[in-house]
Amino acid sequence: MKSDDTSVMEMFLGKLERVSDLGEEDRAALLALPYTIRRFGAREDIFSYGEKPAYCCLVLDGWVHRYGIIGDGDRQILLFYIPGDVPDLQHLFLPMLDHTLASITASTLAFIPHRALYGLVERRPRVMAALWRDTLIDTSMYRERVMCLGRRSSIGRTAHFFCEMYLRQELAGLAGDLRCSIPITQGEIADVLGITPVHLNRSLRALRSRQVIDLNGGYLTILDRAALIKTAEFDPTYLHMGADLKSDLISTRKVLVS
Repeated sequence: MKSDDTSVMEMFLGKLERVSDLGEEDRAALLALPYTIRRFGAREDIFSYGEKPAYCCLVLDGWVHRYGIIGDGDRQILLFYIPGDVPDLQHLFLPMLDHTLASITASTLAFIPHRALYGLVERRPRVMAALWRDTLIDTSMYRERVMCLGRRSSIGRTAHFFCEMYLRQELAGLAGDLRCSIPITQGEIADVLGITPVHLNRSLRALRSRQVIDLNGGYLTILDRAALIKTAEFDPTYLHMGADLKSDLISTRKVLVS
């Protein structure tokens, strides 16, 4: 389906322009992309392991996640995606999914045909570079997650997760004043952090008792920015948002406070 309403593709354009420079013709070509909108309930698979999708999807509303399942049926959440994200650009060139992409809250997505994206990148090299850059940033987020899982304590992982999800939402215009939505369960947070719900609960109690954060009703409020950054050892370089990054959470490029 082709829509005359450009607001959907403006979300896609806005995401790419946060990390890349595009010309007027590039912007017009992106806004002209065809798409189909679909809505999902919470925790519905969008693309499943082994599937060969013919579309990339843009998250318009809600949260989406990637997850994998090991032999005994245990799940590992890999990453969360928020409105404006395109979580599966890599499958323009990796035809078969090696994980499952699913909604974690009720979500609305725009599905963009691969054939339209192929034609766009052939005609517009700057768009191709922007899409490639977005995919590389996704990979960088995985590297940071590996470091968290391998080396950080439970409380460090928890603090890092809150820093990342606040900053990503703030950059997308979805958060501000050190408050953001965290519309998922504590079990799901524990899953992505690779810790037990018991360890997560202890970490949350510690952060609350130190008056670093408040997590209530699906919303995170950062009460002590410096303490949260220090606990997380949070450096946003891996998000590759540029040297002029402005944020309620990060005020300078040197973010590790003493």
